[in-house]
This record gives sequence, structure tokens and C-alpha cells, in this order.
Amino acid sequence: MTEKFDGTSIEEESERAESLLSFDLEELAGSAALTRITDFAAALCATPIALVSIVERERQWFPARTGLDVAETPRETSFCAHAMRGTDLMVVPDATQDLRFADNPLVAGAPYIRFYAGTPLISDDGVQLGALCVIDREPRSGLTTVQREGLFVLAANIMSLLTARRASLRTDRELDEREAKFRILADAMPQMVWSARPDGFHDYYNARWYEFTGMPAGSTDGEGWNGMFHPEDQPHAWSVWRRSLATGEPYEIEYRLRRADGEYRWTLGRALPIRDRNGVITRWFGTCTDIHDQKMIQAQREIVAHELSHRIKNIFAVISGLISFSTRQHPQMKPVADDLRERILALGRAHDFVRPHSDASKPSAVQDSLSGMLGELMDAYAGRIAILGDDTTIDDRSATPLALLFHELATNAAKYGSLSSADGRVQITIEVGDGRAEIEWLERGGPPVAAPSHDGFGTKLIELSAIKQLGGHIERNWSVEGLRLRLVVPTAALHR
Repeated sequence: MTEKFDGTSIEEESERAESLLSFDLEELAGSAALTRITDFAAALCATPIALVSIVERERQWFPARTGLDVAETPRETSFCAHAMRGTDLMVVPDATQDLRFADNPLVAGAPYIRFYAGTPLISDDGVQLGALCVIDREPRSGLTTVQREGLFVLAANIMSLLTARRASLRTDRELDEREAKFRILADAMPQMVWSARPDGFHDYYNARWYEFTGMPAGSTDGEGWNGMFHPEDQPHAWSVWRRSLATGEPYEIEYRLRRADGEYRWTLGRALPIRDRNGVITRWFGTCTDIHDQKMIQAQREIVAHELSHRIKNIFAVISGLISFSTRQHPQMKPVADDLRERILALGRAHDFVRPHSDASKPSAVQDSLSGMLGELMDAYAGRIAILGDDTTIDDRSATPLALLFHELATNAAKYGSLSSADGRVQITIEVGDGRAEIEWLERGGPPVAAPSHDGFGTKLIELSAIKQLGGHIERNWSVEGLRLRLVVPTAALHR
């Protein structure tokens, strides 16, 4: 048997039944909004009964009804099952005279249907839901034009309500599915994951957070999270979090978080804002990562590095002391020894600049800065050497030859060049680009200079530093106004 449901095949009816489920119509039983429509339809058409009928596989039921106590009837007695099959208003003037309905129990018995008019309820994607109908217990010739148009308008309002409801349900289901997937993903992560509302109220933590902290679910919602931090870290954490909330800037901080066993462990907290199309923050998502072990390893490395640097610094001091002691035994060596000691001290200053420092001992300049290192090295010349232009990073390997090179230039300038005169000045200009750093040493205001007749030790030291150790090249211009030296070095040679 292929025809069973009012001309609808079993296959078509199965598809329609599945589509009906997407509207979740059971929740509409007794709907006040739909009841206002049936009340108005009954008044508009001057009928004692008006119904919103939903036709299912075995029954029709009425989420809204006016003038009828029965909540549902069998489908085989349904007038609306026929009405929903059309596209126009179905009108039955006298059901006792209609072969389709003359023997219908709803005609022979209560509610004694005689007149029926039903407007189909069909969704925009073709799902036949049922009908909006008006019923009279007396035969009638039909409806007026206004009544007919009114029923169509009311049916359209019903479908707008149902379509909007279905769209909302689909959105809710999609959101529920996304949230479920997010929770599964978040709970599977080794990190602690949390989320907060735009005002900063924390309303979600993953399973890892509760496992790590040992706190009951929900106990750290709102502002409870800050109580899990070490008391010394709480004010700073609050300050950083409030600044992120006020500015929308990413949140990042290191703090000590109390573990379930009471131990405080260093943790990296990060969060980013989620914004809508207008740029308004709708939510914050963040993570907490246990970095305690890395922090301890880093602290141990810093202690070792400080100790090594301290010992190297002592070696420089010992060597300088030995040189001074030797000159007392051999006064004739004093000029050479003084030059050597100054070079060693320059190396010591360069090393001291780039070595690991504590917060209290580190220099004011950035430690991997070329201009910062040159500034520390030339500090003894009381502002007579200006450092201009770009900057670039250096490491401890390149600091040594650079320190020797520029110390030698400054020493020569102080003995023979611009720094030997009260009005003399030196300008160091750094230009970085195309994978290389170009450093110009320009002396002005000193006595006239000329190229030396032969290369001394200082010149060889400069070339050793620039060419052999840094892989660069040097150009010298001995003009009357003063020495101009141009050093070009690959930036790859300045830092690893």
C-alpha cells in the first residue's frame, strides 16, 4: 500500500514527520501568542471555533484552540490534513453534503462540524505543518473577502513565529554542539583553560583547572580565581587583568598558583579577547600553563651564569693587577703595559655589559644593543663622542672584537686625533639594512692628521677585530679635518 495519508506516500510522510521535529512544536502547547491568533480568527469570521492544527502521522493536535475543549483528534478524521495539501483557502460550506466528510465522526458527533474554512500552514522550505481553521456548527455559504484575507494574514503570522522559532532552535542546537565540542577539547588539553564575560567575570574552567587546584566546581567563578594566587602576586595580577579589561589588550602574566597539595607553582597566564563584527569584546578566553620546572631550571642557569661572569670579571681584574705589578718591577715597560691594561679593561667593560645581570646590577641600556655597548665603552669621554643612527643587536661573541676595535680608535683619537684637543669631537653613526651594519667613525675639531707611514699594533688589532673575527671590511680616509673610518659588518656576525 503506497497511498495512506491523504494522498501522501509513506516515503513523503516519513520525510515530513522528520521535518516537523525541527520545529519542536510540542513546546508550543497552550501558546499565548497562538491563542491570541485563534481568538482573533474566531471573532473575525464570527465562528464559535478556531484552531491551529498540527497534523502528524497518527493524529492532529491543537497547540492553540478557541471554543473547543478537545486537544487532539485522530488524523483520519482531520479536515486540516486535506487543507494543508493545497495552497489556497479550503472552504467546506456544509460538511454533511461533502462526500469526503459526510460520514466523519466530527460531523456526525461533537463538535458537529458543518462549516469549515482552513488556510494551510506551510514553511518556506515546503514542510506542510497543518492549518489555521475556523469552524461553525451551522452551514454557511463562505467567507467575506476581508475574512479570507484576514485568515491568510494570520496564517502568515503563525508561520513567521514558527520559522523564527525553528531558526532559534537550530542556532541553539549549533551553539550547544559547539560548546560541547569546545568542552571536550578544553578538557583534553594539558593546560588549564578558562573563559570570562566582557566585564571580567570568570564563568568557565576546564577539568584541568579543578584537577590542578583541587577546588570544587564553580567555587572559583567570578573573582574567586585571584584567591588561588600567592598573596604577593595577587595585587599585580588584579592590576594587569583590570588593564586588559579596560584596554582590550592581551593579558599575560607570570604568577604563583596554589596546587591542590598546597604548593605554589609558577604559572604563565594568558588571555585574548573575542570581538564581534563591530569590534566589541564578547568574551575572554585564557589559559594557565605550569612553567614551574622551566622557571627553576632558568633560575639555576642564571645563578651559574652569574657565577661564571663574576669569575671572568675577577680574571680581568687579576690580569690588570699583574700588569701593574710587573711595571713596578720593570718601569721601562710602563707605556706598553698601560696600553695593554687599558685594552683589557675595555674587554672587561664589554663583557660586563653583555653578561647576565640581576635586576639590580643590569645596565640602563638594553644589553643586546650595539649603541648601548658603545655608549658604556665611551662613557669615559664625557659626552665628546656622539652615537647616532640605527641600532642592532649584538651578543657576547661579537662584543669582544667590537670593544677592542672602538677602544683602539678612541685611544688613538685621545693621543693624536680629535679627542686630543679641547674642542674635538667624535661622531659614531650606525646604519643597518640589507643584512649588514655600517658603522662610521668621524673625527672633527682636532689637529691635522695624516696617514701613518706604517701600520702599528693598534692598526693590526683593528683589522684583526673587524676582518678576521667579524668578517667585515674597513675603509679609512685620512683627511685634514680628521679621520673618517667606515666599518661594514654582516649583521649575522653580530648575533647568533
